[in-house]
Amino acid sequence: MQNTFIRTVIAIALGAIPGALGRYFITEFTKAMIGKDFSYYGTFFINVTGCFIIAWFYTLNEQRLQKFSPEVRLAIATGFCGAYTTFSTYGLEIFTQIDKGNTTVALIYWLGSMLVGMLGVQLGVTLGKLNSKSSVAD
Repeated sequence: MQNTFIRTVIAIALGAIPGALGRYFITEFTKAMIGKDFSYYGTFFINVTGCFIIAWFYTLNEQRLQKFSPEVRLAIATGFCGAYTTFSTYGLEIFTQIDKGNTTVALIYWLGSMLVGMLGVQLGVTLGKLNSKSSVAD
């Protein structure tokens, strides 16, 4: 395959499959072991391990294994970690900003993502409830 775009898309997709399945199975395992009311333990575990995986891979790639092809890097970091948890990318981006000395940017990004993200959740719930009420009335 000579086309870089197609190789990129395939690499990300191939990495995303085990990432998404891993997330699903860990969540289901957590619900079965602890109970549905505590499924957030699975999400917590996924977020923490996702942060570890992306940081470990990033560090190895930058410092020791620069021989990885761009497709392998995309498959692991974007595909696997992206499907497993986007929190891993978020954590790495905050760390990178701190590492570059951009502490203010990191703080704004960290707090802003949490606060605006929660507003997004509230807006989604509110609009979802409005939408469901209007479809019931129809």
